[in-house]
Amino acid sequence: MAADTKGLKENFADAQVSVVDCPDLTQEPFNFPAKGNLAFSTSADLSKGVRGVRVVLQVYDLNTVAKDIELPGAFILGAGAVSSRVLGVNAELIPIVQTKNEKKPAVNGSYIAQINPADKGCLLEKYSSKYSDCEFGLLANLYASEGQPGKVIEVKANGRTGELNFVSCLRQTLEKHYGEKPVGLGGTFIIQKGKAKIHIMPPEFSACPLNTDEDVNNWLKFFEMKAPLICQPVIVSRDPGFDLRLEHTHCFSQHGEGGHYHADTTPEAAQYRGYLLPAETLFRIDRPRDAPRVGRD
Repeated sequence: MAADTKGLKENFADAQVSVVDCPDLTQEPFNFPAKGNLAFSTSADLSKGVRGVRVVLQVYDLNTVAKDIELPGAFILGAGAVSSRVLGVNAELIPIVQTKNEKKPAVNGSYIAQINPADKGCLLEKYSSKYSDCEFGLLANLYASEGQPGKVIEVKANGRTGELNFVSCLRQTLEKHYGEKPVGLGGTFIIQKGKAKIHIMPPEFSACPLNTDEDVNNWLKFFEMKAPLICQPVIVSRDPGFDLRLEHTHCFSQHGEGGHYHADTTPEAAQYRGYLLPAETLFRIDRPRDAPRVGRD
């Protein structure tokens, strides 16, 4: 992948792309259970029975997913939904898991963002503070790697001048460059300054079908959250016919805020720094038979 800033500079006042050694992701502000996010990298799109937000509940386990993609012990980042069987409610899952292998147990550094029943605000918690499993429910977009140190693509972008959010800008730049060839990208980025539009699902599923994006957005709870926010994007430049969600990004913080990233809300102050890597393989697991294209932004 060429270190080309042209697409970014169409949407940001300043942008830089370079190949660097991956920072130690076990350190602040990440505190991940693995040092890096590269070597063998894959992108997985999972969903079961999704019909907008009308669903047939399905539970997955990240350790099983790692085996299914032939990478037991994988370090997994991404965006998904919690297992309502475990939590009893809907919530956003920010998966950060070193899955188990024959020699080591799983290390779950994930976060949960849910609606706080006390004040209807955001309640962000470490998953391991209450739960010991590696389950998730319904759907997820995941980026898996060996989690070892090495080279990554560092992307910096400051001062948004265009309409695209950071993730959409990256994806559309890839699509313009590679055309019909799908390119997957994942890793992590930090919103270092400014604020962002974030949603969290309500605790209960909608009592009526959500047939349009407007229906979905009226059901979701939106917040403006402050930097720094640590984000986990999973991006595919173009759908190769798998009915994919092309962008999915969840975020967490050390100040109690997190959820599903939409865009920054303070464009002049916006400052991004990301560490990303292309995926070698795309896996589509449990493709639904009927999946209307709503609620995918």
